[in-house]
Amino acid sequence: MDSLSVQQTVARHLLAVQAVRLRPSEPFTWSSGWKSPIYCDNRVTLAHPEVRSFIKNALADAIQQRFPSVEVIAGVATAGIPQGALVADTLDLPYCYVRPEPKAHGMGKQIEGHLASGQRVVVIEDLISTGGSSLKVVDALRAAGADVLGMAAIFTYGFPLADQNFAAKDVPLICLSHYDALLTEAQALNYIPAEALDSLAAWRQNPAVWGK
Repeated sequence: MDSLSVQQTVARHLLAVQAVRLRPSEPFTWSSGWKSPIYCDNRVTLAHPEVRSFIKNALADAIQQRFPSVEVIAGVATAGIPQGALVADTLDLPYCYVRPEPKAHGMGKQIEGHLASGQRVVVIEDLISTGGSSLKVVDALRAAGADVLGMAAIFTYGFPLADQNFAAKDVPLICLSHYDALLTEAQALNYIPAEALDSLAAWRQNPAVWGK
């Protein structure tokens, strides 16, 4: 399956299981305070075996094509933990997961699982917004001596700020689907009215002020 077909299929799956909800007339409020016409919770896909398997296999295929020398899969806590474990199992590779910050108690670990210095790692994330928390995980892995080849995620909003942040850290990013593909599928499925498209497109260009 080509990358365009994967983008469309993943977008369709996310809409079908309501992992993504679009409400331009009744926007959500994110923890950042931003008003948003979209809410994405890819953990919902775990409850649907067909969708879960498609995403797992698509991530594994993308990693094999883009990062064939990978030695370890690392999941981003918390939502990336199950996705990463599924991919590591599919690729028959060692697995660890990483918190954005070290634990404040116990052993104080930030990386759970075995990771040897110099190992080539691909990080698994479920969703990319600005990339800030995801890239903290990259910093932790590099501090532990890992060679981070890149990151793979299920979905990205496609914010320019995220592109800038990943480029600044020199972290290649591959995402199975993105906001534009989602809007195309949503319109094709009559999930949203055509007149809502301008507002949905405007949000992605300037989410901090949209809806205010």
